[in-house]
Amino acid sequence: MLHRVRHGVGTALPPLLIVHGLFGSARNWGAIAKRLSDSRAVVAVDMRNHGASPFADSHNYADLAQDLAEVIVAEGQPMDVIGHSMGGKAAMVLALTRPELVNRLVVADIAPVAYAHSQSQYITAMRALPLDGVSSRTEANTRFSALVSDPAVRAFLLQSLDLRASPPCWQLNLDVLEREMDAITGWPEDDSYAPFDGPTLFLSGGDSDYVRAEHRPGIRALFPNARMAKLPGAGHWLHAEKPRDFEATLRVFLD
Repeated sequence: MLHRVRHGVGTALPPLLIVHGLFGSARNWGAIAKRLSDSRAVVAVDMRNHGASPFADSHNYADLAQDLAEVIVAEGQPMDVIGHSMGGKAAMVLALTRPELVNRLVVADIAPVAYAHSQSQYITAMRALPLDGVSSRTEANTRFSALVSDPAVRAFLLQSLDLRASPPCWQLNLDVLEREMDAITGWPEDDSYAPFDGPTLFLSGGDSDYVRAEHRPGIRALFPNARMAKLPGAGHWLHAEKPRDFEATLRVFLD
């Protein structure tokens, strides 16, 4: 079972499941989850091979969707689901294969398509970071700056560095994530998918190119009741770059 972080208590509104993206964790969503829990129960998960969840030998979307299904079944009722990037693809496959478990679906800055880019360069950088003698995140950030130039990406990745371990280590199954990178950036084409008819929001960053106009016919085919929205001034990590705008949009759609 995936590691879960709970916020708030049950109300008349359906509980909310938050699914992070590649190299992320439930803790990345802590502030938004806590604020949204003022009106409903919120559960954020660490996906397999991330954070405190079990490490596994595979990392494909069928497995990730099954992991989420197990969480929802254990929670005892269908949930609203938010998924970002890799988590958005896992949430889409969940909705397409187990629609009875999903009330409303929010897909954050990702489309049901295969992408040509890879994130393996960050795995290479994480492996190359010298961890001997690192005792603080500030020191780790200084060393990491020689490997990853973007400070926002560095800060995001370093949230998965466990400094309490001896020696410090990444809370990521880097070997499996690297081996499964084509599956992670891809999309599992499956003729058996039946369209998910539930309310669905594809929320994208205005400055991101992950969800493009040419993706819309494929989105509509799988999610006929999908709405499209953009957050101006936000990129791929829209929930971190524009958290208040992201939260407000979620409330309008989910409530």
